[in-house]
Amino acid sequence: MTIVSTTAAHISETGSDGAPVALTAREPHVPADQLVAEMVPPPRFDSVRFATYIPDPAQPSQSEAVTVLGGFAEGLGGPARTGGGPRRWFRRVPKQATPAGPRGVYLDGGYGVGKTHLLASLWHAAPAAPERKAFGTFVELTNLVGALGFQQTVRTLGDHQLLCIDEFELDDPGDTVLVSSLLAKLVENGVALAATSNTLPGKLGEGRFAAADFLREIQGLSAHFRALRIDGEDYRHRGLPQAPEPYAEEQVTTAARRIPGASLDGFPTLLGHLSRVHPSRYGALVEGVRAVCLTGLAPVPDQSTALRLVVLADRLYDREIPVLASGVPFDELFGEDMLKGGYRKKYFRAISRLTALARDGGALAGGAD
Repeated sequence: MTIVSTTAAHISETGSDGAPVALTAREPHVPADQLVAEMVPPPRFDSVRFATYIPDPAQPSQSEAVTVLGGFAEGLGGPARTGGGPRRWFRRVPKQATPAGPRGVYLDGGYGVGKTHLLASLWHAAPAAPERKAFGTFVELTNLVGALGFQQTVRTLGDHQLLCIDEFELDDPGDTVLVSSLLAKLVENGVALAATSNTLPGKLGEGRFAAADFLREIQGLSAHFRALRIDGEDYRHRGLPQAPEPYAEEQVTTAARRIPGASLDGFPTLLGHLSRVHPSRYGALVEGVRAVCLTGLAPVPDQSTALRLVVLADRLYDREIPVLASGVPFDELFGEDMLKGGYRKKYFRAISRLTALARDGGALAGGAD
């Protein structure tokens, strides 16, 4: 299998001579073994810990989540299980008790309340070697099954102490059944689980909470999960200014040539390119890029295109890559029908994350005039 090199050094060199890289010129290929090795918290969450999570004083459930997850992490210590007695996972269980209690925890809350921060903190706090704990999104996990096959994935992850799954996709019944079957096998092997999830389509209340849906969709696994509800507003908008207005196209192209390691693409052309690159490769697509500059932002034309853009927004956010753009504001990328439809939570999350990256991009645009 051919692997396209996308090193940071190459990108910096390209940007420094006044010729920004084009994402549309990249066609990365990621081998299966690399998919396994990369199942760690993304760069944005390299340094997060429970101590760096700042609970909202008005939302006691946030502090409670930190306490319970800290106990969960402590419960992962000690010798590996060999099929003997069950483990006491949460510190609040009396020492003398030995329940067959939950081997997993599910973080339930709206977007922007810090679920991924807490999930990554759990991964970091778990007293296991990095190669014995895995962290990935639901999409990355399904991609792994597709690359390795079901049985090989069970063998690969079956000796892990912890598997963290971010953004469990409740809106894809087929993949949900596949991953539920995988998790059942891993639980049999003694793997501890932790997850967050998206919301099923068509739910009321803008899909802010999904615990009942999650526990129902994973069917027989529900007894293995303790649900922790995390209330709160999107932290990316707490007391922060609105996203900067779109820049003029000339400002964006000037900034792309000035910023070392920047990319520059026309938005419609990039959307077309995304349709030809598997979403599992979007991380490799932006590897080493220091800033993403886009011209001609316009409402996305259809739902398939919109969902691919959501995945790209997630990979940019994970890697803390600033965005500068001309065209329509980010909150106009998804039409009214999309924002009221079954995937609305994904679209609102993408708007939230792109808005945060646009603020970061604003600091780089100072010399673009």
